[in-house]
Amino acid sequence: MYAAIYAWKAIPGREERFRAGWRRVTEAIRREHGSFGSRLHRTDDGRFVAYALWPSEEAWKAAMAGAPVDPEGAQMMTDSAEPDGVSSSVVATGEVLDDLLLQP
Repeated sequence: MYAAIYAWKAIPGREERFRAGWRRVTEAIRREHGSFGSRLHRTDDGRFVAYALWPSEEAWKAAMAGAPVDPEGAQMMTDSAEPDGVSSSVVATGEVLDDLLLQP
């Protein structure tokens, strides 16, 4: 498995619009590109951090190279994030070595 970690700073007052766009984009990517989905978190300083799981690095790169699968959802995220947000959102990528996360 391959993981990608992302971070954004939402514009104050636009957090819910960002989250709605993120959900749309994540569901579309899962449906169209076969990702294993993603989780969105809010940090103590108000940033959004997400990690997504993929079957392989190649699958992730192919999905990222194409046009947005949900342009409206992507625009919702862009319009709701600080100017450097979505364009520089990838924090880290890499192979999953151990997975001890339990589903509640």
